[in-house]
Amino acid sequence: MAERTDLGLTRSGLSERELEIIELVATGLTNQEIALKLMISKRTVDNHVSNIFTKTGAKNRVALLNWAMDNGKICRDGFNCCNLPGDGQEH
Repeated sequence: MAERTDLGLTRSGLSERELEIIELVATGLTNQEIALKLMISKRTVDNHVSNIFTKTGAKNRVALLNWAMDNGKICRDGFNCCNLPGDGQEH
């Protein structure tokens, strides 16, 4: 999805796991549902979400999804997908 650095972080400063969690938040899953899907504890998801909020400056899930769409981390119903790496669409 995003370009990796040697530390496993993407260019945006978010880890691959954090980007994965943003994608799951975008599908409407709760932290508990994300934990079950990823087979990790809810507390771990809570920590990831908190770190994501800090790194993005988002105050809540809606603001996070707006940030993610604005920065090409997620797309919704074809909107903003041209910003995603490797989407295969002509620009």
